[in-house]
Amino acid sequence: MDVQRSSISPFQQEKTTMRIFNLPDPVRYKNMSTDELRDAFIVDGLFQPAQLCLNYIDLDRTVVGSAVPTTDPIPLTAPEAFRAEFFTERREVGVLNIGKPGSVRVGNQRHSLGTLEALYVGRGENPVEFVSDDPRNPAEFYLLSYPAHAAYPTQRIPQERATRMQAGAKETANAREILRIIAPDQVQSCQLVMGFTQLAEGSVWNTMPPHTHMRRSEVYLYFDVMPEERVVHLMGPADETRHLVLANKQAVVSPGWSIHAGVGTRNYKFCWGMGGENQVYTDMDGIAVSDLR
Repeated sequence: MDVQRSSISPFQQEKTTMRIFNLPDPVRYKNMSTDELRDAFIVDGLFQPAQLCLNYIDLDRTVVGSAVPTTDPIPLTAPEAFRAEFFTERREVGVLNIGKPGSVRVGNQRHSLGTLEALYVGRGENPVEFVSDDPRNPAEFYLLSYPAHAAYPTQRIPQERATRMQAGAKETANAREILRIIAPDQVQSCQLVMGFTQLAEGSVWNTMPPHTHMRRSEVYLYFDVMPEERVVHLMGPADETRHLVLANKQAVVSPGWSIHAGVGTRNYKFCWGMGGENQVYTDMDGIAVSDLR
């Protein structure tokens, strides 16, 4: 759908701020306190009303962010640290709406996104702007971005276009549906792979048995976690694991040397996204449950 460009220009906005994460290696990780682990690996403070929130992870140059437009649209602006004219000058972006209906304006096109619908934004697309259909019930856009070596078309991914896979079982409390939304078999991207998982009622475990994949890093965003509930996220090498307790709309970064699994106090959803050497979904190094320590 053609739309007029907004009068709000990214270059008229104040400088975009962004937190920078320098991740610890597996040697330092072994001696870190709970607070140190949380500060190093958890992305907090996302989904603030009327704000663009951005976080830069030095590993694979990942950017994790959010935009919650209310009365006014929110432009996707480039932080000063990018040394770029605009956000997507050298980057691609995956967008998942976990809130109410809204739209993303990319250039002269408006892409409507309902709840749990996604958009791939290719390198070089500008301007990019987020809008809610109803400011009182805003969209909540989750953003995951990686450097891009080529420009691929921007594409909307409605739920019916996602590749669905059933995994786990009720007997092991991990019956779940995995939806791939940005993957080589449906959307061409440079390195971004993205999807989300929804656990069945009565199931609480994700990514169990666990795995690692040194060829790429991963980010989990936990959402639809009830306010009084939590997810206990397991991380680290298989023989020296630690845990992080996460609340709703918190994200956790997983380096290639770390497992990334979790158990909730009840069922929930999480968005997973990866970047690195390849985009093969099944490229992982499995770990037996009996080998965990």
